[in-house]
Amino acid sequence: MAGETPQQTEDGRPGEFDLIRRFFAPLASDPGSLGLTDDASVYKPRPGFELVLTKDMLAADVHFFADDPPEAIAAKALRVNLSDLAAKGAEPRAYLLGLALPDDWQADWLERFCCGLSGDQAAFGITLVGGDTIRSGNGLQLSITAIGEVPEGTAVRRKGAAPGDILYVSGTIGDAAAGLKDRLDPDFKRRMGFSSEEERHILDRYLLPRPRVKLAAAIRAHASAAMDVSDGLLADAAHLARSSCVDLEIELDRVPLSDAMKTIAAKDGKIFAACLNGGDDYEILSAVPESASDAFERAASEAGCDVTAIGRVVAGEGRVVPHSTSGRLSNSHFPGFRHF
Repeated sequence: MAGETPQQTEDGRPGEFDLIRRFFAPLASDPGSLGLTDDASVYKPRPGFELVLTKDMLAADVHFFADDPPEAIAAKALRVNLSDLAAKGAEPRAYLLGLALPDDWQADWLERFCCGLSGDQAAFGITLVGGDTIRSGNGLQLSITAIGEVPEGTAVRRKGAAPGDILYVSGTIGDAAAGLKDRLDPDFKRRMGFSSEEERHILDRYLLPRPRVKLAAAIRAHASAAMDVSDGLLADAAHLARSSCVDLEIELDRVPLSDAMKTIAAKDGKIFAACLNGGDDYEILSAVPESASDAFERAASEAGCDVTAIGRVVAGEGRVVPHSTSGRLSNSHFPGFRHF
């Protein structure tokens, strides 16, 4: 995103460099962004801190609906990256944006998209420092690289969980996957027997993830391993188990559920299983030594983030072992979201 001579397209829309100047430069408040007038930015971490970098790509009609509000598309793209930073115990600082616009993009759509970014920048303390804008040959696509900071040597990895650790998850699980099912099936609300409030909840959780940025300090201080839940609770737990070379015993009846998910559980066990491990939760799964569990719970409460103990880490070789006295799920659970 480098600014040059103002341009306009033949149909009156701003050209590439005028587009940068008009829409994106106002988002670039960090001095290292150089006002988006150069080919690169200069970003320096604070003394005694290390950078944590993460990137997520999103494509229309794969990760969001092409007709979703542009503010929500922008917020989702940013928030899924903030969730990764939080799971590392990192505080968000800056991001790079790659945006591939379809041929029929409109200036008012882009203005609303940037309003979504601006609102989340203010909410989460992060700023744009650069990126690139191109024309897409296949619908809207966007990619964000988020930059966070942690005190040196304190980033929390998937690797590190040890036998005896308690397994926690933040928030509630399964809502976003249920929201997607509701978007795809006009009859889903009726078949599940949702109240209007329950339907609004799951639709909101799909459209606007809630990254647990305020939990980052507690993760950094107390967790031995952590990761965000994006591909499904059991699927992501398997990633953590394999990385740490341990087994995870998960009590499925203790997994925190919203009222909507409880309604699904009572109505249809197969749909419940699919939603529970359907992905897009953007909650944080963490392993915490038992000696630190009380302090972790207190820190999470003080940060305003609900956490629930759902199991334990045991010696093993990288398996997830689900248990359920209610019979809700078994080892034949839904495998989670897969990109390919």
